[in-house]
Amino acid sequence: MSAPVAVAVDGPVATVLLNRPEKRNALSRPLIASLKEALRAVDADDAVRVIALRGAGKDFCSGMDLEDLRGVAEMSLAENIADVDALAELFLLFRRLRKPVVALVQGRALAGGCGLASACDLVVATEGATFGYPEVKIGFVPAMVAGILRRNVVEKRAFELIVLGESFSAAEAERIGLVNRVFPDAEFEERAARYLADLAGRSAMAVELCKRTIYQQDGLGFEAAMRTGADMNVLARTSDDLKAGVERVLAGKPARPER
Repeated sequence: MSAPVAVAVDGPVATVLLNRPEKRNALSRPLIASLKEALRAVDADDAVRVIALRGAGKDFCSGMDLEDLRGVAEMSLAENIADVDALAELFLLFRRLRKPVVALVQGRALAGGCGLASACDLVVATEGATFGYPEVKIGFVPAMVAGILRRNVVEKRAFELIVLGESFSAAEAERIGLVNRVFPDAEFEERAARYLADLAGRSAMAVELCKRTIYQQDGLGFEAAMRTGADMNVLARTSDDLKAGVERVLAGKPARPER
């Protein structure tokens, strides 16, 4: 049996692959545990600048494994809490990683799979990709992923998506702010690789501080957000990357970081 998650590192880009194509990469307990382990490992690799998350086969991720969900009603309260906490830890992990994580979505990203994609820092998708939160159709509530969705789209749109449970296109996902870029299916691999390489070419320190700033300001009042931004500004001002960047610009050279 193949491992539920596979990792491949190509220069500054690490690809983390959900490797259950026969199950449309459904989120089983072993996959969730393996995914957290893989993400932490590549984040700790100083040679890696960008993490790409994608699914094996035709789909990104179809959500929670229904075989796992089948027995939850018989589980004790303590067992259900532990089970849910394991999934919540995965969704929280993306914000805690130092490196940017880009979801590469092909095929279907549904339910928890849609939540998984939107938990990433950036999302690029093929034109033919499909998104949705269909949990309500089986009497379930996408409670945790709603917290992620609410930070991506306006409140009324988020409510409609989770209570109707309808699927929507990549173009619509981009329009409402759930997806950053949509590429033609035939050009997806080339353009996604270029997107990742472009991101990897940025200053690793500056990208990390940008990520920290965005997420640490989440939920803060204006003055507290300014204070957080000021603290990050001080760190950036004292960095070698900034010094080198300023010198390049003053010398009339392109303002790009050293690889």
